[in-house]
Amino acid sequence: MYYTYNTRTKLYKMMYWILPVVSLILLCLLYLLAVASNPIILPSPELIIQRFISMVSKPIKGVSIWGHIGASLIRVLAGASIAWVFGILFGIMIGWNKTCDALFGSVFLMIRPIPPIAWIPLIVMSFGIGEFPKILLVFIGCFTTMVTNTYSGVKMVNKEIVNVGLIFGANQSQILRDIVIPTALPSIFTGIRSTIDNGWKIVLAAEMMGAATGIGALITRGWNELDMAMVLVCIIFIALTGAALSFLIQKIERVLTPWDR
Repeated sequence: MYYTYNTRTKLYKMMYWILPVVSLILLCLLYLLAVASNPIILPSPELIIQRFISMVSKPIKGVSIWGHIGASLIRVLAGASIAWVFGILFGIMIGWNKTCDALFGSVFLMIRPIPPIAWIPLIVMSFGIGEFPKILLVFIGCFTTMVTNTYSGVKMVNKEIVNVGLIFGANQSQILRDIVIPTALPSIFTGIRSTIDNGWKIVLAAEMMGAATGIGALITRGWNELDMAMVLVCIIFIALTGAALSFLIQKIERVLTPWDR
């Protein structure tokens, strides 16, 4: 009986390692079929590899590919980190305080459905197309996500545990620090991971509208020059960078929230 259970466990572990490889193989096969049906739009894997090597070895517009990635990454992290600070504070405020929720909650619910891209005309007309408008746009897109996840995490706090804290003489700041925030942390980290994804989407759209550096600027250049291999290589770099950031945040979350494993 033990042998059967142990064998089954090993098979399950092998399956979890094999399935991602199988999915990648299927994705590659699907891409090859798409290339065969439309070779003009979709470049072959050989062309993508050649473009990848040339982009890594040669600068584009006087900037290396790592410089372009770094420019986009700085914009994402700058806007997202500001959104983390203010989004967490605002989410805790409206989630924990009923008066603040009554004052600002309805206004936030009206603003939340507005797509960040819809703010581009107003931001460009007000601030131009420099660095600040791009960071501001990332902040707007990440702020609503951060507030929503923080608010949900605060609302998940068990009221009975709060009452126990009050019985033992804890004040509001102690309850907030020792009960509310630790309970909301997993939801907050979920919001942080989501803001990274949103930040990449928004900054690429902002860069494609006007930027000298950044992955979005390279995608626009490849599109204008019908260099679809460059576009796909940029997409690959975006996916790898986003996956690395998500992995890093997940590791930080496991260290800070060991009780939520």
